[in-house]
Amino acid sequence: MIIGIDIGGTNVRALIVEPEGALVVDRRRASSSGNGPALVATIVGLVDQLVTASHDFDRLNGIGLGVAGLAGRSGTLRWSPNLPEVVEFPLGPELEEKTGLPVTMTNDASAAAWAEHQLGAGRDVDDFAMVTLGTGIGAGFVMGGRLLWGAEGYAGEVGHMLVARDGPFHHTGQQGPWEHFASGTALGRLGREAAAAGHFSVGLAMAESVDDIDGHHVGRAIAAGDPEAEGILEEFCREVALGLSNLVVVLDPSRVVLGGGLSGIGEP
Repeated sequence: MIIGIDIGGTNVRALIVEPEGALVVDRRRASSSGNGPALVATIVGLVDQLVTASHDFDRLNGIGLGVAGLAGRSGTLRWSPNLPEVVEFPLGPELEEKTGLPVTMTNDASAAAWAEHQLGAGRDVDDFAMVTLGTGIGAGFVMGGRLLWGAEGYAGEVGHMLVARDGPFHHTGQQGPWEHFASGTALGRLGREAAAAGHFSVGLAMAESVDDIDGHHVGRAIAAGDPEAEGILEEFCREVALGLSNLVVVLDPSRVVLGGGLSGIGEP
């Protein structure tokens, strides 16, 4: 059995799965807002809960750790939008010491890609791209049946791929990255721009002001069948498609799999 841990911006989710993917036990806890040792303590607490609930520590083979950002193969987080105080902290080695289990750490989108290859939408192909659409954009690639790591384990940061040389500046300091146009943050911005122009009255009614409109309001309006929200979604999808088309011509995948919180937006 394997322990899988997903470190998000607000929550840490941990679970135990059988080799074929069957869920054994699942736990969740609010992310620590502190430093590396505080996060380790949170994760160790979750691991203890899982072990207690499963009653089978001897069958555990290791821990797979997924985190947003530049997760080095050495187990050190080089950069993360969600965990700035954990950057350059040896998270993997510290967890190995505290739990007594081997730890493999990677970017959360790369972890999702491998999971899809083993158990999900990429199981029947050896070359595919997994793109996660959420607050930001991430990706993982399986090529020739193997996860594409890159020299340092940082492959897949497609949200920072430049698509508009003279475009707006992103919070990272980049000018015109894909993430600025095609993420959940971008969807909220499109909603605010539409409302300010008088073209998103449903969203404005949901929020207290134009400035409070975010991607969730757009999603709710789409689910309600609002035609103005559907127009916002169409513009958003064009931006998503632009980046996906670039990935396709570079990597030649058999399939592109979409995941993340925005992947189901617009579905009935």
